[in-house]
Amino acid sequence: MVTQQPPSSPAADDAAGMLRLDRQICFALYSASLAMTKVYQPLLASLGLTYPQYLAMLILWENDRITVSAIGERLFLDSGTLTPLLKRLQLAGWVTRERDSEDERRVLVSLTAAGRALQQQALAIPPCVLESSGCSLPELAELTSRLTTLRNQLAGPPA
Repeated sequence: MVTQQPPSSPAADDAAGMLRLDRQICFALYSASLAMTKVYQPLLASLGLTYPQYLAMLILWENDRITVSAIGERLFLDSGTLTPLLKRLQLAGWVTRERDSEDERRVLVSLTAAGRALQQQALAIPPCVLESSGCSLPELAELTSRLTTLRNQLAGPPA
């Protein structure tokens, strides 16, 4: 026996439509992140870096000799995730890690000469990403600003 479904209302159709995958901002961000990572992978492979390692190196190229916790705050990573990544960068010869002489609880991360030299090679990456995006520099700057605002709003006020 076949039962007939009651006719749906416009409100029910709208509600169901809200659950469509292509309407989810989370999926748009997730899939864009995957696509962006795929653009970066071959560029970073030529430098011997993974994407998370590249992000850590970007921070160090901005501010050398900073604490692990400061890197973690910038990357939104805890020390349990960050420490193995930094150890691999140290094994590669790009950074050093040492206890802060003023506070033994803090670990300072510094670039080596090789780590500083790697920055010159990395200068080729942003133009490649810009070209792959099909966007103009002002469009990417605006998108970055809007995504940063969204991230900050979602994170809420600092604890």
